Amino acid sequence: MLEVRGLTKRFGSIVAVEDFSLAVAAGEILALLGPSGCGKTTVLRIVAGLERPDSGRVLLAGQDATDWPPERRGVGLVFQSYALFPHLSVAANVAYGLRFKGGDRKGRVGELLALVGLSGFERRKPHQLSAGQQQRVALARALAPEPRVLLLDEPLSALDAALRKDLRAELRGLLGKLGMTALYVTHDQGEALALADRVAVMREGRIEQVAPPADLYARPRTPFVAQFLGRANLWPGRVVSVDGDRAIVEVAGERIAAERGECRDGDEVFLFFRPEWVEVGEGTFTAEVESAEYLGDRWELRARFHGLPLVLVTAHNLRPGNTFPFAVSSALAIRR
Repeated sequence: MLEVRGLTKRFGSIVAVEDFSLAVAAGEILALLGPSGCGKTTVLRIVAGLERPDSGRVLLAGQDATDWPPERRGVGLVFQSYALFPHLSVAANVAYGLRFKGGDRKGRVGELLALVGLSGFERRKPHQLSAGQQQRVALARALAPEPRVLLLDEPLSALDAALRKDLRAELRGLLGKLGMTALYVTHDQGEALALADRVAVMREGRIEQVAPPADLYARPRTPFVAQFLGRANLWPGRVVSVDGDRAIVEVAGERIAAERGECRDGDEVFLFFRPEWVEVGEGTFTAEVESAEYLGDRWELRARFHGLPLVLVTAHNLRPGNTFPFAVSSALAIRR
């Protein structure tokens, strides 16, 4: 439904996007995830027709739309700031998305407000709504003309944490119900994992990795992806032997089994594992607790293993200075 090929965009001496290519299947929700300034919003604006690429092409449903104006592209836009018209009612804001459409506008507005749970709010003005309700109006307006692709730019980032969590679940369900193709820009890792069918992690205008959320979390291809997507332990080491898809990695004089990934015998690597993959009370390795933070249902510990930092989560109440045995239940070798 959406494909971009070799996009490059510069703003003066700054390269915002470089040789960027990506395809989004019909009905797929794809999240662009990355830190501020990595180019994700620039990609979104190019797809929407609000920016012109210096090179590269934008294809919509197989047609080259690079030179099309925004109104011809058939995309819907939802912004972080909602961008509602303060002097218009809820109904009039939603109807604005239908200004180029014929048919029963009033009926379509009613249908959309029911879809986003705002039936009965037709006559209210934006200032009479909560932040979450305003975002629902912005979503209804974007959906009004039945876009081929929905583009969402940090749409939940202005909301408080609890409301953001509730709305992302609603949004995921709504987009799935409609079979909507969506490109979703966010810097929030949890949001991307919860909402998207696939996640593209960006860094400095390029894609580091594209994969389904579970694969991205468990099998990052680069140290950047490992650290950006959730908490991670990364220990420098070297592959000392390989057997099929398994490897033995030497770290601080100890040998630890791991998935080989893309590494080969002799490669300098990082041994990667998540905090929840550490099993306290098991194994032959020993670490010393430096600090402990109580999180309600578990403790997050910072410890040291042969001088290497170790982050883990456990039900055990361990105090700074305590030593404990541990094992790593799963690990991956990532080439340095």
